[in-house]
Amino acid sequence: MERFARLVVSNRRWVIAAWILLTALGGFGASQAVSALSYEFSLPGQSGYETNVDIVEQFGSGGPAGPVLLVVGDRERPATDAAGEGVTDAARAAVPGARIASFVDEPALRSADGLGVVMVYPRQSGGAEPYGAALPALQGVASDTSARLGVPVAVTGADALAAAGGGGGVDILAETIFGGVGALVVLALVFGSFLALMPIAVAVASILTTFLILWGLTAITDVSFIVQYLLALIGLGVAIDYALLIVTRWREARGDGLDDVAAVQHAVVTAGRSVLFSGLTVAVSLAALIALPVPFLRSIGFTGLLIPLISVAASLTLLPALLVVAGRRLEWPHRRSTSPDSRLWKRVGTTVVRRRWLSTVVAAAVLVVLALPLLGLNLSDPTNESLASRGGPAGAAITAVTDSGLGAGITKPVEVLTTSPDRVLAAVRSVPGVAAAISPGQWASGDRRIVDVWTRDDVSTTAGADAAAEVRTAAERTGASVGGAAAQNADFISAVYGNAWWIIGLIVLVTFALLARALRSVVLPLKALVLNVVSLAAAYGITVFIWQDGFGTELLFDQQASGAITVWIPIAVFAFLFGLSMDYEVFLLSRIREEYDAGADTDTATVTGLTRTGRLVTSAALILFLAFISLSRVPATDVKILATALALGIIIDATIVRGVLAPALVAGLGRANWWAPWSRSATPAPVPASVPASASADAAGHPRHAGGVTSFEEWCRQVAERHDD
Repeated sequence: MERFARLVVSNRRWVIAAWILLTALGGFGASQAVSALSYEFSLPGQSGYETNVDIVEQFGSGGPAGPVLLVVGDRERPATDAAGEGVTDAARAAVPGARIASFVDEPALRSADGLGVVMVYPRQSGGAEPYGAALPALQGVASDTSARLGVPVAVTGADALAAAGGGGGVDILAETIFGGVGALVVLALVFGSFLALMPIAVAVASILTTFLILWGLTAITDVSFIVQYLLALIGLGVAIDYALLIVTRWREARGDGLDDVAAVQHAVVTAGRSVLFSGLTVAVSLAALIALPVPFLRSIGFTGLLIPLISVAASLTLLPALLVVAGRRLEWPHRRSTSPDSRLWKRVGTTVVRRRWLSTVVAAAVLVVLALPLLGLNLSDPTNESLASRGGPAGAAITAVTDSGLGAGITKPVEVLTTSPDRVLAAVRSVPGVAAAISPGQWASGDRRIVDVWTRDDVSTTAGADAAAEVRTAAERTGASVGGAAAQNADFISAVYGNAWWIIGLIVLVTFALLARALRSVVLPLKALVLNVVSLAAAYGITVFIWQDGFGTELLFDQQASGAITVWIPIAVFAFLFGLSMDYEVFLLSRIREEYDAGADTDTATVTGLTRTGRLVTSAALILFLAFISLSRVPATDVKILATALALGIIIDATIVRGVLAPALVAGLGRANWWAPWSRSATPAPVPASVPASASADAAGHPRHAGGVTSFEEWCRQVAERHDD
């Protein structure tokens, strides 16, 4: 690290020029990369997904995409056959090639109280909104026919409900800029000078450069649209975290008397080492997701690999170069002390260490309580009731359909592909929980027919999902293939979470090995991994409590509980929070280890480590919290759920876990923290005699460097020799 720091400093202008070029290219490549992302949750080899592919190829519509429902009539003005034929003909003309079933021909689509449904499967346009072109056309049909026939006609269905709530579109650029502005405000408060611009510059360069690489990756393989959120927001957080750590250490070294170049070298050798190991740990660990045979997870794996690596590269090259060139000038107006010590976190650390076991029990109990709702986790899409609670004609229409007794599962029917429709109809109609099953004669392609089956309960609820699973079993016994949204969701859960045990095991092994090397301990990595699991469980639990169970959903988001957690959200939350919480853990433990190596006992090292990293970790967490709060303003329910999990997870991790539980356990384990079978000695290396007294006068044993960079380098060499590093 010392030689690397000298190389960067001596070539600083070339380094800055190279990053300016990469950033400019990334600015162009970002839009290209986003436009090339895939919106398919492909599951090669899974029967539900393969059936949906066959349905779309043969019939041009349906499969994973539910129908658009044209709801005709109400209690005062019941639906008539003439109205149904008029709506059906108009729909057929508005969306050519659509697969349509009308209540005129299918009694199952007509309710006893005068409501009739025309079920329309438009051809899908691809992209974020498969019915982006069809929905406006059908809404026009509803408006025109209602005025012409004198019967109310409304458009609803899963896609119509999502569109009515603002759709799934997220302006990721706007959200990133909002997060960046919030970060700038927090950094300005932390540094009290224009140095706040440094981490932002590093984040911009690393994010755009990663988008540039992602653009090239899209030419080789399918990359999920979800990675744009991961890349932009976690890229912002990780890059700022790393830069914040290095800039803080640079300011500390300058305050201890080192000149600009020596302070940069000191920051790279100390904080830079923590950044390097933290980034490598996160990158290599999340890269394990690439091994899964699920393109969606491979996308997260590629992104999880790129984000920390590029952020580390920018923090260890661009940032030191910028600090040498402009760091001193940007310290104006210098309203903050160069010392990283926080009086608040010193009091917290002292209290936690003094009452270590009480702190451990209380913090652990709080986290367990937060995690308990996770036991009732239901993975599915948001329920119709939740989407309808945001109001609008689509919400009122689906509520009327549900109340009429037609069946809440009509928005996402089970689609059965068969050559024996009568046999399938006989098999599925007797399944408990089934509301109706239809197979219109025109739903044929060669000798193959489609049978649509829907449940009384919404398939996003446990009862509805169970009924849909029984329908699938009954249909498959007849030799048919089963698709639809419920079948594909079930296959996704099986493919992703069924393989989770060995992927998690691989990530744990790789992370443990890297942390053991970085921290020169066996106990500290084990503790870090356990705390990561507890932190993630608490984040999942509080998200289930708010969104699935509905405690506070109406107060915070003005809509009813989702009734379920979207199937892809837990794995996306894992990718976010695993990396960020590991960063915070490495920052804290690395500083505690450094203080211990400098001669402090475990208790003193723990208090000092928390004192000197507490403000940094909470500032970094606050920056991300603001970014995720911004993301929660997006109307799409699944994005709101994701943002809630991330925002609360970050706060829980930075306060309860890293502020209380982690230091309490380090203090409680004492000398056991430093045990490693490959280490010859657990005794900290003394500061060498050649370092002047003024350079080692810190009461905690923290070496001050008034003696100049030569003394610092000599001290580093002796510590390295003592610890076989």
